[in-house]
Amino acid sequence: MSTRIYPVIHLEESCKDYRVRVNGREVELDTARVSACTLNRRWPGHQRQIQQTELVNFLSMALDEPVEIEVLPLNAFENVIIRPLDSVEPFEVTEEGWIRFRIEKPGFYMVEPFGRHHVLHIFADPVKDYNVKEEEEHVIYFGRGVHEAGTIELHSNETLYIEEGAVVFASVVAKDAENIRILGRGILDNSHNKEEILYEAKEENNLAAVNNAIRTHTIQLEYCSKVEIDGITIRDSLVYNIRPIACSDLKIRDVKIIGCWRYNSDGIDMHNCENVEISGCFIRTFDDCICVKGFDYLLKEEDMWRNGKAFTSFRHVHVKDCTIWNDWNDCLEIGAETRADEICDIIFEDCHIIHVTTSVLDCTNVDYADVHDVTYKNIYVEYDEVVPVPVLQTNDNQVYENPNPDYVPRLICGEILYHFEYSADKERRGKIRDFTYENIHLTGRQKPLIYFKGYDEAHGCRNIVISDLYWNGEKLTEFPEGCLVKGDFCHEIVLK
Repeated sequence: MSTRIYPVIHLEESCKDYRVRVNGREVELDTARVSACTLNRRWPGHQRQIQQTELVNFLSMALDEPVEIEVLPLNAFENVIIRPLDSVEPFEVTEEGWIRFRIEKPGFYMVEPFGRHHVLHIFADPVKDYNVKEEEEHVIYFGRGVHEAGTIELHSNETLYIEEGAVVFASVVAKDAENIRILGRGILDNSHNKEEILYEAKEENNLAAVNNAIRTHTIQLEYCSKVEIDGITIRDSLVYNIRPIACSDLKIRDVKIIGCWRYNSDGIDMHNCENVEISGCFIRTFDDCICVKGFDYLLKEEDMWRNGKAFTSFRHVHVKDCTIWNDWNDCLEIGAETRADEICDIIFEDCHIIHVTTSVLDCTNVDYADVHDVTYKNIYVEYDEVVPVPVLQTNDNQVYENPNPDYVPRLICGEILYHFEYSADKERRGKIRDFTYENIHLTGRQKPLIYFKGYDEAHGCRNIVISDLYWNGEKLTEFPEGCLVKGDFCHEIVLK
């Protein structure tokens, strides 16, 4: 039985919102920069304004036993929430202001004395020995300390290992590789990766991205197979955190994603992959969290074939036991880009959605994929008392103001449409069919809004079954008034 606190490497940016004790011993905290408001834009020619962000603390540790946590916010507070709401036993607040509670098992715990702002993130990993040695052949090993690594290219049979207490400033790429691993409990930090500005541009009121910059993702995998990503924390991604393209047999476990505040800083966005397992991850992103996508409009048609193999479909995805926090867009999504013959056999289950903005369980089909046999099961969703409305910023001087304190996000939605920028195929449209939503729990004063809309009679939404839908603990036997918004070309949408 053991509890291990990971060493902290103090960098120039440091947040000091809390004192924390674990089993009576004071511990150090890491820092990340996150989005502070729900303002977003398509790439306007320059990076997002730092004034729209804030610093937060996070604690990283491993445990295989219950631990006692004491948290002292260094600013005055009145009320505190610990999320997920069912994750800890009743906690107490002492006269001195210490918040005391017990963690029974590994997981992700958010201490919120100030609402969505200045939250203490606690990452409690399961104890694990990766059994990777620095002197081993085909191992790229980063021990404790700070490392400026630039771009790390992985080849077949190679392992990238980031030890706890290590901060590696780098992006990672692999192409046509198999049997590759990215392991460890250290931090892969992408903040030193800067966009390359090709020409100056300052677009106002833009609905499409300005193509004046080259931006690279934190982990980009292309045409790879038998890939493991396990245990690491990814911080401050320039664009997507993990982007697999046409990969197979991909396993992502116990990964923590935090510090996403830049434009298009999605979590895990996958394009026409096969056999994917994502489990036990924490994902807090500014943009989308987990996306199952076809090829997007930026990828070329010929990229869908390589080495004699077609990558024209996306099949067999299992996302389970993840904790999701979204600061502007969608949580568990299929789409929007869907250049694939079919996208099918997708399961999302046993996930906690602790903060939302736009949509929670979403399928937006803007291309020609037949999206079918999708299951969302045992999903627990928590709405803030006031959910901030996501707003598209029109110019640099615009300051965020919440236009509607009674705003209701979409809990479940599916739509087939043409998008002038995202739809690579101008003529063909897709389908949404055979979706199952089972044991979905929503906590919050906002109603469970469900929205579906087809494109035409041949490209509609069919056979959508929602069973065991709960709102604040009460099982719904019929859709409340205004709960179901059903557009054209939608058939067999039922609540059981």
